[in-house]
Amino acid sequence: MDIDPQTLTELEAAAFRTLVEHLRTRSDVQNIDLMNLAGFCRNCLSRWYREAAEAKGIALPDPEAREIVYGMPYKEWQAKHQKPASSEQQAALAKSHTGH
Repeated sequence: MDIDPQTLTELEAAAFRTLVEHLRTRSDVQNIDLMNLAGFCRNCLSRWYREAAEAKGIALPDPEAREIVYGMPYKEWQAKHQKPASSEQQAALAKSHTGH
C-alpha cells in the first residue's frame, strides 16, 4: 500500500472519529464490558488522546479529554448510562486486567 503520510493521518483521524461516534451511540455497552472483551474502554481512549496531545505540547486535562470521547462531561455520562458492575464483570476484570 502506497499512501502518503498526510492521507494516512487523515484516514486514521476519520477512523478515530467513527470509533468515538460509535461508542457514543452504544451507551448500552459498559466500559467494564469493553475492558473484559477488548482490553480498553472509553477512559483508555480518552487517556491515549490526552497523552497524544501532551506529546505535542498541548495541555489537555483528563476531564476535557473524556468529554471529547464521551460527547459530554464524564460525570453526566456516568449518571445517564453507567450501571453498577456485576460481581461476574468485576471478577472477569480482576482476572484479565491486574493493575488496571
